[in-house]
Amino acid sequence: MSAHDRLRHPLKHARGLGSAKGGTHHFIVQRVTAIALIFLSLYVVGLVVWMVGADYATLRVTVAHPVNAVLLVAFLVATFWHAQLGMQVIIEDYVHTPWLAVTSQLAVIFVCILAALASVLAVVRIALAGV
Repeated sequence: MSAHDRLRHPLKHARGLGSAKGGTHHFIVQRVTAIALIFLSLYVVGLVVWMVGADYATLRVTVAHPVNAVLLVAFLVATFWHAQLGMQVIIEDYVHTPWLAVTSQLAVIFVCILAALASVLAVVRIALAGV
């Protein structure tokens, strides 16, 4: 047994968890949303470039198409989820006052949820009005 192993608490070996407990899940979700955003961002940029110069009615019909609406909603959900995860890491790393860290985390969560809901609602309203 090495000196490093003797310093570890036996419960750490029994549970197999590090000090962060759930950091792996956070890391994986952040990477999955990043990969999804690569493809969804390319789609959204392509859609915006394709719609340059189009009139309002054409834009509404295009957004109302089920494939476009679903991909836009996926883009919005992935964007705000990824943003919340990124801000969580920044706050954990750089905000050292406990009450300020908790307040900041809650503010980020609420802002991301509200912005995501408002954005998704806008796409859904356009999609349902175009039917």
